[in-house]
Amino acid sequence: MTGSESAAIEPFTLDIPEAELADLGRRLEAVRWPDRESVDNWSQGAPLEAVRALVEHWRTRYDWRRCERMLNGFGQYRTEIDGVGIHFLHVRSPEANALPIILTHGWPGSVIEFSKVIGPLTDPAAHGGDPADAFHVVVPSLPGYGFSDTPRSTGWSVQRIAAAWAALMPRLGYSRYVAQGGDWGAAITTMLGRLWPKELAAIHVNMPLVMPADVSGSLSEGEARMLSDMEDYARVDNGYAIQQSTRPQTLGYGLADSPVGQAAWIYEKFWSWTDNQGSPTDALGMDEMLDNIMLYWLPNKGASSARLYWESFKGGFGAVELDVPTGCSVFPHDIYRAPRSWAERSIHNLIHWNEVDRGGHFAAFEQPALFVDELRTCFRSIR
Repeated sequence: MTGSESAAIEPFTLDIPEAELADLGRRLEAVRWPDRESVDNWSQGAPLEAVRALVEHWRTRYDWRRCERMLNGFGQYRTEIDGVGIHFLHVRSPEANALPIILTHGWPGSVIEFSKVIGPLTDPAAHGGDPADAFHVVVPSLPGYGFSDTPRSTGWSVQRIAAAWAALMPRLGYSRYVAQGGDWGAAITTMLGRLWPKELAAIHVNMPLVMPADVSGSLSEGEARMLSDMEDYARVDNGYAIQQSTRPQTLGYGLADSPVGQAAWIYEKFWSWTDNQGSPTDALGMDEMLDNIMLYWLPNKGASSARLYWESFKGGFGAVELDVPTGCSVFPHDIYRAPRSWAERSIHNLIHWNEVDRGGHFAAFEQPALFVDELRTCFRSIR
């Protein structure tokens, strides 16, 4: 913490000026559409008619003020850590012995991903659960995402974000807590476990980062499947990551200027990475997806969110040696499904492992009840 930095926790209320919403409406009215794709599927990207339908819903039926009320209802705050203002949700449980947990999103996610699990996690008794499973919940927006500040200098890697979270939780008065994440959130949570501050009791990830540096020799069925999944990802699905990890600023002009460009950039991943039958709306509602998209559009975070790839993509997703108690949940339609055999190479205190029967990359968003059950089960042994 710098000498000028304050450890104060400031309440934060969202109240987007009506002029900004009117500007969005004008942009959605004046879209210049590309021509239709030359295939009858998503193989060239988000299809024209699917994006038209999303934008028409956005323009005529979507209500941002509903989302704003939801976020304000949770309780939003900001604090400065390492020179950057961090936005976060903080919802305390009515149960006095609740276990504090920090939940970390990834790209193209946001705090919206966790909106359906905050209630069951903080107040299980009100949702048919056991009060002994209660959590105090903290959900920060990554630096450069949502309503956190954009770092003005380089160096905000997963390691630095993990260190920021290690500062945030004691600042909130938590002397013992657990952590959870998927996507970049998995990388940050894993790094937090590697740092293992004295307050951290255990971690859980829903995208275990366990790919070993050496994959030579005979492979089990699960190991071979993971390698095949990663080859498919590299071949047809990671163009976004190459662009964001090499030229995020160039991409950012289009994302900052065009709400349709920003929406399509994210909407495609809701198709590719969710457990669906051919359409993103099989897994998530249009309002839910647009709530998440608005947390990129309104604060103009298309370019700054992409910079995390520039900072950390080449080294952020490899296996890390972990001694902290660690739980893993593998959802069947995630980008890849880690095998337990590889997890056991790098995770030396595996307290929970489960391969769930449905759900994809956005686990808490797609399957909130399953996600909550996984966290409750994982962390019971360390309460």
